[in-house]
Amino acid sequence: MSKRDYYEVLGVPRGATAQEIKKSFRRIARELHPDVNAHDPEAEEKFKEAAEAYEVLSDDAQRQTYDAYGHDGLRSGGFSSQAQGFGSIDDLFSAFFGGAGGGGGFGRRGPAAGADIGAGVEIDLGDVLTGVEREVEFDVVANCEHCRGNGAEPGTPIRTCDRCDGTGELRTVANTAFGQMVRATPCDRCNGDGRVAETPCGECSGLGRRHTDKSWKVDIPAGIESGQRIRISGAGHAGEPGAPAGDLYVEVHVAERESMIRDGQDLITVVPVDATSAMVGERIEVETLDGPDEIELEPGTQPGAESTLRGKGLPRLGSSRRRGNHRFVFNVVIPANLSEDQLEMAGQLDQSLGDENRRPEESGLFSRMRRAVKSRPAGSRAGQRPGAGIDPPGGPLQAGSGRAGTGRADRPRSGRGRGVGGGGLRRVCDLRGRG
Repeated sequence: MSKRDYYEVLGVPRGATAQEIKKSFRRIARELHPDVNAHDPEAEEKFKEAAEAYEVLSDDAQRQTYDAYGHDGLRSGGFSSQAQGFGSIDDLFSAFFGGAGGGGGFGRRGPAAGADIGAGVEIDLGDVLTGVEREVEFDVVANCEHCRGNGAEPGTPIRTCDRCDGTGELRTVANTAFGQMVRATPCDRCNGDGRVAETPCGECSGLGRRHTDKSWKVDIPAGIESGQRIRISGAGHAGEPGAPAGDLYVEVHVAERESMIRDGQDLITVVPVDATSAMVGERIEVETLDGPDEIELEPGTQPGAESTLRGKGLPRLGSSRRRGNHRFVFNVVIPANLSEDQLEMAGQLDQSLGDENRRPEESGLFSRMRRAVKSRPAGSRAGQRPGAGIDPPGGPLQAGSGRAGTGRADRPRSGRGRGVGGGGLRRVCDLRGRG
């Protein structure tokens, strides 16, 4: 593939000064930095192309050759870009914009921290009321107990690596248009530790870490919602020697109850009642998270009407003192399959009803429908079919999503842990568990 013009790559005219060339290259470098442009898979090649262009145009002799003969003139003169010799864009950025040694470079990154672990646990809706303790099991890379993480058989010496002289890294120096650059890579003999076990541990083969099963007791707070995660610092995979371990993230799934719908701190239950009971009224028994309770069914209760038990809902996260409400929505059941006698009595009742009986006070259902119609702009109902644009009676009863900051509907299952990456944004309860 033919190379692009170096001036075009840097976005400068052929008469640009050295300062203009340098300024343009730094601007492009900022745009292509991995932290800013991680979504572009071609960012690394674009940066290497810009670095090669700057390498040529910042050198007076090479720029003169390029202006006269182009890319062919550079090749015939034996030019080879130093930018193409770096392993990754991180190496090249570190080399050009600062680091250890010489006029530029990059130093040892240090031991890597352990990775995070994800696990799931399921609790009942009643557990949300008081909080609960659950034990989760997961696979983890932990420090070897036999050698205590140093990779050597107990009682045997650990000597300084003779390949890197204990520094843990190997360095190479190169002279480029960027100045003298020092390139450092982890030592392939001691894996960057600077030490080598004379007799490797027989349990972990000298690695100092091994896979194992682990369990952890997690305190789940009252008021937690489905999909929220609890972070336990330091309970993840072990890091390299001298580095911290990762974290354990436990995602909580709150099992649904068939008779209760969660709406934030409130609970909603649909209660079927006989038409006769709705007409004459009575006290009926209902089920709450605290056990059985009673509510008053007023005479003349209409479909969709509500009754509320205050303080019988769910608490706020981390606090069991102040609770939401438990709302009961009445579903009036119209009797069917009536006998001849029942039909006759129903007819007699109908004849006895007056206008005052047929204009009951507005229930929740009717008031919602009235508000829905009144809230629509004037004229918008003209020419529209009956019922168009109006929510179903009572409106949809939706439980709170329970997923802070996420739009996902997947549910974690109790079971073994799995590795987790960066992911989307969630509210995380940063709490301590007990191992």
